[in-house]
Amino acid sequence: MMASPTLRAARAVALPLLCLAALAASTPSPAQAPAAQADPLPSWNEGAPKKAILDFVKRVTTPGSPDFIPAEERIATFDNDGTLWPEQPIIQGAFVLWQLQKRVAKDPALKQKPAVKAALDGDLESLTRAGEKAVMELFAITSANLTDEQFDQEVREFFQTSKHPKLGVPYTQLAYKPMVELLEYLRANGFRTYISSGGGIDFMRAVSQQMYGIPPEQVIGSSLKKEFKEQNGKSVLWRKPEPGAVNDKETKPVNIDLHIGRRPVLAAGNERSSGDIAMLEYSQGREGPSLQLLINHDDAQREFAYQEKDNASLNAARAHGWTVVSIQKDWKTVFP
Repeated sequence: MMASPTLRAARAVALPLLCLAALAASTPSPAQAPAAQADPLPSWNEGAPKKAILDFVKRVTTPGSPDFIPAEERIATFDNDGTLWPEQPIIQGAFVLWQLQKRVAKDPALKQKPAVKAALDGDLESLTRAGEKAVMELFAITSANLTDEQFDQEVREFFQTSKHPKLGVPYTQLAYKPMVELLEYLRANGFRTYISSGGGIDFMRAVSQQMYGIPPEQVIGSSLKKEFKEQNGKSVLWRKPEPGAVNDKETKPVNIDLHIGRRPVLAAGNERSSGDIAMLEYSQGREGPSLQLLINHDDAQREFAYQEKDNASLNAARAHGWTVVSIQKDWKTVFP
């Protein structure tokens, strides 16, 4: 039986929160031909993935090429967690934990709530037993019952004051350098770059321009329901403690169509939870040329090494002929 949207949203919040708690206890002007550049991907090692990217961009942007794609159709979609920045821990999970700590500091009685105590203690077993109701309680305490402006202010404060617990630098310094180069290379060649991620849409929009050069209107993500109302004489959007869109797995292609109206000619995701398979399949299903990239987290020294238990994403990459990018082998540099 398919899980309800509320349950799927609850799971999406619970996993990153608990991972963190345990660890802590632009639209460009169209270009008709490839931009001249000595090496547009200097942080990539020479190899099959880099060659596949360069060859693809050249083929689809060269007028007269049998694979030429008009600029208006050059859509590229990227997952965020694990594709553009790390997901150990998931950064929005770190933000939720940071919010809980702030709320408890102001109102110590909150820690008496079993869900709050379990989250702060990294008690996965208790939160699992409590189920959806507990996670929605955390939703209400942290990300709901705020205006959009209040939530945005908290997100920006988090990014200004918080650092990665292992790497020791601000999260805003953790965009993968090779992927930022890829985004810039694509835009220089007339592509429009979008994020399509299971992360919170408003959370990502606060930093997408700064970190990736992707404007807020080109970010697709999960969201809470909102309502328009008057507050203190001003019109606001009020964040309700109810899940709205859950942008994960098979929902990603649906939301890409809703927000963009075109299939991406290039799509990039990563292996971890099989969350990007559908988006890459959707890209590959278009008529004409396309390219799919899957980031393989296999570098425990410079980043993190982890795999899916069922290996679903890497198996899908082999079955469909997608380009697998090894962080260990294909990236000279991981972070700026």
